[in-house]
Amino acid sequence: MIEFQNVTKKYDNGVLALDRVSVKIDKGEFVFIVGPSGAGKSTFIKAVLKEVDVTSGHIAVDDMDITKLHRRRVPYLRRKVGVVFQDFRLLPNKTVYENIAFAMEITGNKAKDIRRKVPTILSMVGLSDKAKSYPSELSGGEQQRVGIARAIINNPALLIADEPTGNLDPKNATEIMKLLKDINNRGTTVLVATHAKDQVDKMMQRVIALDHGKLVRDVERGLYNDAK
Repeated sequence: MIEFQNVTKKYDNGVLALDRVSVKIDKGEFVFIVGPSGAGKSTFIKAVLKEVDVTSGHIAVDDMDITKLHRRRVPYLRRKVGVVFQDFRLLPNKTVYENIAFAMEITGNKAKDIRRKVPTILSMVGLSDKAKSYPSELSGGEQQRVGIARAIINNPALLIADEPTGNLDPKNATEIMKLLKDINNRGTTVLVATHAKDQVDKMMQRVIALDHGKLVRDVERGLYNDAK
């Protein structure tokens, strides 16, 4: 699903964000990317999304070598990937239904398919009764559920969650992690970058740890504290 081969990313200011990272994430896995601030987690995600070009090495996503992917092909790559953000990034002037439908509209889906699929996804994330609500009327946990629904509405092969529980209380954080695992159990590969030690320890999934750009640990059923 994702493969890094000896990947290095050095920014123009001299910061070495990734240092000869080699790792493979198979289809259907649930993986945490952990590490202190500045470890390289964000650059790892940006490299997968082709938001940054790596300095050297090769990256494959869903059997596509994206290292030298032409810019006009990048939107096709990103259609394979759903992204969940810490700050939700919902459109404030659209309802919950409209926020999710918009993700289908911009990829050219037919209106009848949107009308059929959005209610199904709303039910899946437990928000059927919030379809007509606006983001400002929702709790943080509910807003993140909308963000997840929007990210998976187009059936991505890969779901990336960047600090998805960073703005949530422990109860809502646990519920969001359970939802991400449910999505993973349906066959979607899930990659979560997080500082949430308690959630990583509860989930007991694969843990990849970065530190100063280096891959320092890769553990099946790992704990956050072990991943240093």
